[in-house]
Amino acid sequence: MKKVEDRVVRPTVAGLAAEGIIYNGFIFFGLINVEGEPFVIEYNCRMGDPETEVVMPRLQNDLLELFTAVKEQSLDKITVSEDPRAAATMMLVSGGYPEAYEKGKEITGIPAPTADQIVFHAGTKADGGKTLTNGGRVLAITSLASDLQQALAHSRETAESISFGASIIVATLGMNFNK
Repeated sequence: MKKVEDRVVRPTVAGLAAEGIIYNGFIFFGLINVEGEPFVIEYNCRMGDPETEVVMPRLQNDLLELFTAVKEQSLDKITVSEDPRAAATMMLVSGGYPEAYEKGKEITGIPAPTADQIVFHAGTKADGGKTLTNGGRVLAITSLASDLQQALAHSRETAESISFGASIIVATLGMNFNK
């Protein structure tokens, strides 16, 4: 994380300032780890899947209050509070994703939400009391635990209990919020 902060985050923020760009909003850094070195794959000015699913369950503030503070340029007056637990999200995707993925497969084994896990529906649809796949990114399983390995293990255990012929599991790991 120190390398990411020093080599990516701080230079990006400094570059925006040097260009006179006043930026209000999210900056998502899509990174890859190559032999212990962080490299930027992409920048996004939004949160998407599965970033949102791993970050938002840890946020304890009212999101509208934070957005209002950004608009009013008073975010520095708010303490951003987060759940101290680690979060891990696993995305279950349809066979063939990201190309021509399969639709209409019945999904079974989806657990009810608990205090330490939420299963988010992304590419699903209800059909006569059944839940069917209806997109490439089907479900995102977010687990919270005392450490990252436990959160990841809990998400993986749940992923293995869900059935629809998922062919890929993509893991995204949570980290701390920073102003």
